Amino acid sequence: MLIGEAAEARTPSPQSFRDPAGTLFEDGKRILRQVNPEDAAGLEAFLATKTAARAIGRGALVGSLRLSDHLYEHERIPFPSYPCEWPPEMLHAAGELTIELARSALEEGYGIKDATPYNVLFRGSRPVFVDVLSFESRDPRDPTWLAYGQFTRTFLLPLLANRETRIPLASIFAAQRDGLEPEAVYRLLGPLRRLLPPYLNLVSIPKWLSGRETPSTYRPKLAASAGQARFILDRILRGCARQLRSLAPARRASKWSGYIAPERTAAVSYTPSQFAQKEQLVRDALAIARPREVFDAGANQGHFSFLAAGTGASVVAIDSDEACAGAIWCEASKRSLNVLPLVVDLTRPTPAMGWRNRECAPFLARARHGFDLVMMLAVLHHILVTERIPLEELFALAEELTRDYLLIEFVGSDDPCFKRIVRGRDRLYSHLTRECFEAAASARFDLVSSTRIDGMERWIYLYRRRRAIS
Repeated sequence: MLIGEAAEARTPSPQSFRDPAGTLFEDGKRILRQVNPEDAAGLEAFLATKTAARAIGRGALVGSLRLSDHLYEHERIPFPSYPCEWPPEMLHAAGELTIELARSALEEGYGIKDATPYNVLFRGSRPVFVDVLSFESRDPRDPTWLAYGQFTRTFLLPLLANRETRIPLASIFAAQRDGLEPEAVYRLLGPLRRLLPPYLNLVSIPKWLSGRETPSTYRPKLAASAGQARFILDRILRGCARQLRSLAPARRASKWSGYIAPERTAAVSYTPSQFAQKEQLVRDALAIARPREVFDAGANQGHFSFLAAGTGASVVAIDSDEACAGAIWCEASKRSLNVLPLVVDLTRPTPAMGWRNRECAPFLARARHGFDLVMMLAVLHHILVTERIPLEELFALAEELTRDYLLIEFVGSDDPCFKRIVRGRDRLYSHLTRECFEAAASARFDLVSSTRIDGMERWIYLYRRRRAIS
């Protein structure tokens, strides 16, 4: 069977059904895109531009290999994620990349026909624009960017609402795929703030003008010359970049930020030597497991994620705290570490979303058997006590996530942190003993090592999945 015929015989990916120009297919681990005949020449011409070559060369645009006239293979981004799982720092970085590529493409006569964060994935901490069919040849005299409204709804207004009202991006994008309308943000603002920048231009004026469209509103209005059109369009894009810079997320503290950082070990009653011992135990486990892919659940600000990345592993680090995930991204980006931080609560992971619940895959489906090593450090007692998840269920999930190793920290009932979260309900959790923990683990895992942290009611266990998956 020919490659093109093979692609046509497969079920299209539900993630591409909105694109009229082409269809994605998954062939094992390969990502194929069948392009409509009338759009194939335009795609090939764009991929031949300097903009595409430069962006692909530095990893900012997905690599694309032409297999036949209408079939392309894209490089696979290791762990796909969605805007509802990003901290604001990552949404901001995705917006910067979108505008950067739009301005570069403009110089070569191309435009971006849609401007949504769903066009971007992250390879570790680095954003990658993946929808090559978003680029199209533009009318040289057309000075408009029809995607401006979409860029505002999906980048600028969510960042503004998150900064000013602390509405999590998860709440915004899980409820509304296409972001926020100006009217929705307008209702959140007081009368005075509506008149101040950036609210006036981004929120109030669009709200006041809404409903005044006429049949001529969206008719092309051509400029006097190609140079004039490009000048106007470049000013629009530079204005978007300026607005985006004004909404750059500021570093902020939260209840959990810095919880396990070495300089704040008193927060969990560690002494410096105890924390150093724990760190060494993690290093020892990494040396034994030698993982290529690591999952860090409850990563806080990423201290142990960075240790794993330092060994050459790619890391998916999740935390339910948006500020913690943002801090991980900032540090990983600064140090060029292969760490993908996501705002995910392991006890309430991202569900299937979108059209017919098929457009965005659930987090656990993306993560299943995706890692050589799963780390659950300083998170077990929160899952068992705060969320009331039985031990057996937790180890069933760990087995579902890892292909091989599990590194997990057990916190005894006499630990100060355990007592704080129990809040006097000690009797309800009297069954959470080490013996109970080890028995639950032994149903699915074989013990490799266990070590008590000196002077603490905490133990670090390294387990191996009984039936390892290659």
